[in-house]
Amino acid sequence: MKLKTHKGVAKRFKLSKKGKIKYSHSGKSHLLSKKKTKRKRRLRKSAFIKGKKDIKYLKRMLPYG
Repeated sequence: MKLKTHKGVAKRFKLSKKGKIKYSHSGKSHLLSKKKTKRKRRLRKSAFIKGKKDIKYLKRMLPYG
């Protein structure tokens, strides 16, 4: 039986080659003039999910990576 991918999760997260879940930071689309340059620079970089329960849940939502 084929498993369905949760499309909301698929748009927000990507699986890396080692199986880690990668995401990009929020808060960088508007109201940028009040945010410091350092903060905006940090938001540019992507990050990885750290919580084990979150990883397990997200991997179930993304059955085919």
